[in-house]
Amino acid sequence: MLADALAAFREILSPPFRAALAKVLGLTLLILVGAVALLDHGLLLLVTLPYPWLSTLLSILAGLGLLVGSVFLVAPVSSVVAGFFIDDLAELVERDLDPTAPPGRPLRIVPALVLSVRFGALQLAVTLLALLLLLVPGVNAVAFIGANAYLLGRQYYEFVALRHLPPAEAEALRRRHAGRIFLAGLVLAAMVSVPVLNLITPLFGAAFMVRVFKRLPGAAAGGRRYEAQLTAKSP
Repeated sequence: MLADALAAFREILSPPFRAALAKVLGLTLLILVGAVALLDHGLLLLVTLPYPWLSTLLSILAGLGLLVGSVFLVAPVSSVVAGFFIDDLAELVERDLDPTAPPGRPLRIVPALVLSVRFGALQLAVTLLALLLLLVPGVNAVAFIGANAYLLGRQYYEFVALRHLPPAEAEALRRRHAGRIFLAGLVLAAMVSVPVLNLITPLFGAAFMVRVFKRLPGAAAGGRRYEAQLTAKSP
């Protein structure tokens, strides 16, 4: 798994990924900056202070607080962003790993966005819970990393697996290899916890999870069966 992680890092710095990197970074930063500005403006509208200097001080403190909070928002935001780019990124990795094999079938836009928003909402809930546990040493870090490992591992697994398998078979495969997928999620959760690096989680997650999925026993055979079924049904 470490070799797959290093290979994924090398790949996201390759020329085909650079355009996607710019889009992912731009969209993630735009969402974060917009959310911080909106929350800051809304706070000032809700709180009226008698002296201008108090308003200025409140704005500065709120801005600093929201800036720190935005670090925790990277995980849920990147989950939503991933839905826009995961298919293109996964196809690049698949073709790089085996140019002769048929690539996975792209997810339809609505299911992909539903997956993204669902996992983004779950990660936001985990983040808020972690913030509430800040005063409990040790528990906060373990809860945040553990929950994100499960959510990120499952999210990126589903994005990749559903390109090759029907939902029921993808879920059955996930259950059989839950431990390995959780370990992959730990790698993603560790990355999300590192400032700056967390901004490229969607790219790394796609490149990494494609490799993890390809190594799961039964994934290749299931993909071939599914491809044969779909080909037989097509006119």
